[in-house]
Amino acid sequence: MDKPRILTGDRPTGKLHLGHYVGSILNRVKYQEQYDCFFIIADLHMLTTKPSKEDIESITANSKEMVLDYLACGIDPQKSKIYLQSAVHEVYEMNLFFEMLVSVPRLQRLPSIKDMAKSANLNEIPLGLLGYPVLQAADILMPRANLVPVGKDNESHVELTREIARRFNSLYGEVFPIPDVRIGEVPTLVGTDGSAKMSKSLNNAIYISDDAKTVEKKVRSMYTDPNRVRADVPGKVEGNPVFMYHDIFNPNKPEVEDLKTRYRSGKVGDVEVKDKLIAALNDFLDPIREQRHSFQAKTGLVEEVIFEGTQAAREEAKETLREMKKAMGLTGVWNRISRGAEKARKRREKASS
Repeated sequence: MDKPRILTGDRPTGKLHLGHYVGSILNRVKYQEQYDCFFIIADLHMLTTKPSKEDIESITANSKEMVLDYLACGIDPQKSKIYLQSAVHEVYEMNLFFEMLVSVPRLQRLPSIKDMAKSANLNEIPLGLLGYPVLQAADILMPRANLVPVGKDNESHVELTREIARRFNSLYGEVFPIPDVRIGEVPTLVGTDGSAKMSKSLNNAIYISDDAKTVEKKVRSMYTDPNRVRADVPGKVEGNPVFMYHDIFNPNKPEVEDLKTRYRSGKVGDVEVKDKLIAALNDFLDPIREQRHSFQAKTGLVEEVIFEGTQAAREEAKETLREMKKAMGLTGVWNRISRGAEKARKRREKASS
């Protein structure tokens, strides 16, 4: 490998939102020059909470929308491999091998699993969801990634991957690097409702592909300071989602500081603060929207990007699985059986001649 490698990705449940952008996409774009990047369309992971036939049928359309967002944000398929998880069958085998190296109690201690089950309204945790982080480890270790840019909620999963890699290397020999984790500059972006992180399922998201009118409507309805009933009442800036978004997406820092000062002293209304956030968000999203429309107009481009990325990922997966089986001694088992069978065949042929 000429460059160190990155693996990260998203479940194809629909378009990406600003939480995805600040949590991971921004880092992916930034690291393309210095890393060999693998970006996974994690459709197998989607099945852990969305296994219905309708959900599966939506994967194609959702994947295309997601990849359009990738390209619009600056992910370059000439520098990065964007691939479909379920089409890389070697990962299924890797997942099985890694399941032998981790205990059920270790998986049950991961708080994200319970959170995912709750978000999906599941009364019981399916085996696939409990094993979600093990499959994630197979994804990360398939290209032998050195770095994993993720949101804060997936940090514990990468730590499990590190444990599995160490365990495998200790038992069978040095096959895998121990991947580092990189959290986005904004580990968790609060949703427009101010009560939870931005999420599709909670309907509190501003999407990368939202048009200007939709952004305006969503910002107008954003949660602010609930104790501030009039514009002349001093308001709280800390923990106020509107100002959190200003800090992240408004590059005019003097304007932001002026708004904060006047808000704290009761000299500016929510309408003006939101107007300026609407302008800042649309200025930020305009070039992304333009790029997205340009890519969308090229029929078959997205499918080609996914196909070529998946072909490259398959080749990498084959090599990794060969190295794993060789280190474990499984290749030797089959080779010995094959040689024994061939000898038996030759003896029969000789005896019958």
